[in-house]
Amino acid sequence: MSRIGKLPVSLPKGVEAKWQEPVLAVKGPKGDLAVEVKKPCDVVIEEGEIKITRPDDSRQSKSFQGLYRSLANNAVLGVSEGFERRLEIIGVGYKAEVAGDILKLSVGYAFPKEFPIPQGINIEVQGQQVVITGINKQQVGNVAARIRAYRPPEPYKGKGIKYIEEQVRRKAGKAAAGGAK
Repeated sequence: MSRIGKLPVSLPKGVEAKWQEPVLAVKGPKGDLAVEVKKPCDVVIEEGEIKITRPDDSRQSKSFQGLYRSLANNAVLGVSEGFERRLEIIGVGYKAEVAGDILKLSVGYAFPKEFPIPQGINIEVQGQQVVITGINKQQVGNVAARIRAYRPPEPYKGKGIKYIEEQVRRKAGKAAAGGAK
């Protein structure tokens, strides 16, 4: 049973939604997004709420209803509040800086890694933190994962790029593990 799909998505003040099959367009103060809702699901907009309906109780219809409800909710949250991911850079000499539309990462390689900032994404560097913001949740998460992939945290010293909420499991080194005398 789809519990998520049954819930309506409430539209906050200043957010408008339009349904022109198969596209649900959401417009708000931070921008506008479009969600493609394919058959068998349908969208009903009434009284400041978006409801995703399904024609039957088949397993596939229920799963699509939950998926499209989550996508519609993310679009509404994105255009009203926006999304943010924070990365932390840990390591001696590791740093990041934004130069125009390129993020330059000095993370232990011979040359700095350059990451082109995509359209619709804003990146700030605050000390050892990289703050990624945007209205599209999927795009923000994808950019954060691609930046983290340049130098994921390693388990011995903990150096690398990690999500701010991520816990890095530390391992004992060779001397500590072997019981050296």
